[in-house]
Amino acid sequence: MTSQTTIPAQPPEVVTPVATGRVPGRVSRRRKSQFEGSRGYVSAQDWRNPRVSATMKTLHVILLVLLLVVGIGPILLLAKYAITPTQDIIRTPLAVFPHGVRWANISEAWNDVQISKYFLNTIWLAAGSWFVQMLVATTGGFVLSVLRPAWGKIVNGLVIATLFVPSVVLLVPLYLTILNPPVVGTSLINNFLAVWLPSGASAFNVVLVTRFFDSLPREVFEAARVDGASSFRLFWSVVLPMSKPILGVVSVFATIASWKDFLWPMLVLKDPSKQPLSVRLPAIASQTDLGVFLASLAISTAIPVVFFLVFQRLFLSGAGLGGAVKG
Repeated sequence: MTSQTTIPAQPPEVVTPVATGRVPGRVSRRRKSQFEGSRGYVSAQDWRNPRVSATMKTLHVILLVLLLVVGIGPILLLAKYAITPTQDIIRTPLAVFPHGVRWANISEAWNDVQISKYFLNTIWLAAGSWFVQMLVATTGGFVLSVLRPAWGKIVNGLVIATLFVPSVVLLVPLYLTILNPPVVGTSLINNFLAVWLPSGASAFNVVLVTRFFDSLPREVFEAARVDGASSFRLFWSVVLPMSKPILGVVSVFATIASWKDFLWPMLVLKDPSKQPLSVRLPAIASQTDLGVFLASLAISTAIPVVFFLVFQRLFLSGAGLGGAVKG
């Protein structure tokens, strides 16, 4: 056992410069390496080379142009075909309006093909599916994350387990359930409820909202409880106002998924007058003029694009699923 030697204490101004190399009265800053923070294939020192810098900037511009062509090109091409005569689409598909613009394609698609009616059906289906998914996701996430009952972990595990079940496997039992509901007793075929109710069984949305609610500060919930807030008051006045980012994310996912859904609406909505655009457009493709049909496709594509552009800030702010700031 070694003996301990007592070292006389020295003033901080003597020890600090010798032991740590710091100058008294100055805030020490670690010297940054020239390669630190460079996560690409080209280091900061290579970027100072004019040839390397010019080459990399040229490659970035080429890559940006390719991404724009691949991402926005099909949408712009569809918008062009929507107002192009059919003969021009067939003969010179890449020419820029060789025989002028035909705006009548849009009016014929809206009125003669009755896209307006199917468009309204699609809006109703998307709005109902959005409401049911938001109701199930927010209430389910509130119970599992905020209330945290004793059986919450078991239910959470079961919800996550359903993510591993392919949706195609559930088509037959779900169709039989819609054909003969246990409570209603009347078939829901050709009823919008047949699309709205199954859409609420989205385990992904429940897990997503639950994880976001877990990141919210518990002190706010405890303070609301102390003030006498009930569970509904806590949910409506505290949790939901703090969860606007995740609500925007779930709203975008729910709306776009409902807008492009094809198989399930085709199975349960057999009446053509109640079918959405995703089901009716393939059915009328063979008996509709090509220009008018492409105009119908452009109309059905415009709404999701506009919806995302309007709510892109809310969507991108919630994409990281960051919680509320404590303080």
